[in-house]
Amino acid sequence: MAERAFLFPGQGSQYVGMGKNVCDNFKIARDTFEEADEALKFRLSRLCFDGPESDLKLTENTQPAILTVSIAVLRVVGTETGITPAVLAGHSLGEYAALVAAGALSFPDAVTTVRYRGKFMQEAVPVGIGAMAAVLGLERAQVEQLCHECADGQVLAPANYNCPGQIVISGHTEAVARAAQRAKEMGARDAIMLAVSAPFHCSLMKGAAEKLARVLEPVQVNDIRIPVISNVEADYYASRDRIKELLIQQVDHPVRWQESMEKMIASGIDEFLELGPGKVLAGLMKRINRHSAIQSVEKTEQIKELTKKV
Repeated sequence: MAERAFLFPGQGSQYVGMGKNVCDNFKIARDTFEEADEALKFRLSRLCFDGPESDLKLTENTQPAILTVSIAVLRVVGTETGITPAVLAGHSLGEYAALVAAGALSFPDAVTTVRYRGKFMQEAVPVGIGAMAAVLGLERAQVEQLCHECADGQVLAPANYNCPGQIVISGHTEAVARAAQRAKEMGARDAIMLAVSAPFHCSLMKGAAEKLARVLEPVQVNDIRIPVISNVEADYYASRDRIKELLIQQVDHPVRWQESMEKMIASGIDEFLELGPGKVLAGLMKRINRHSAIQSVEKTEQIKELTKKV
């Protein structure tokens, strides 16, 4: 019997039209979008299905949009296939979907919180002041040395330890540009400036983390019914008492995704389902451990394929 994990994607996996296929075919998906529309007091569903892209990619819209698609797919998979996960994880924003799936957060609370999260992260740094870049082909220690050498009094730090040979750095725009140039001199295959609106997961986000703490304060947290790995510690939440603390820290700390996946594999997980838009996490898994089976699930035909395997 395969031990399965459910994984949930983060920002960058969004596209206009996401979620429409499952909503056209499953009432529980439509109900999920209606729940989000009601919680947010605007038609998130219309933005996901019809765009415009310029509005969808605004961080405060992107985050609740991806979360909603992920939970819609999760609920359809649950009702149509009966598949249940042994463990859960989500990449950055995706950790909120994992906590909803674990029963720790209600979906309306999560979707409202991540809208604020996106707003605070966008507002933390004026546009143009911060940047991010993906460094390809260097080891972890080399990237950490790179950040130390190129900071020059500015903020510069690893933001996403995604997989072997792919680490995203974040900080002041000039420092990130210096590091991107220096990375190639150090033997990196490439260093690509990312089309993001803010420098996520570094100390420039401290103000956003502090604001998020105030939003999370009244949110009810329940017991974790299915184990969840936190991005910050790359380990399972010990109890619900750590959830708010680690979600706050997550905003200005790096996402330790590679370690999180290695922890799951060491725990005996041999099959992964990526629930939500895109195939980013499947791509990363192939670099982390090519022997681990992973399937991206977002559309009706993919859900029907899963049903055949049960």
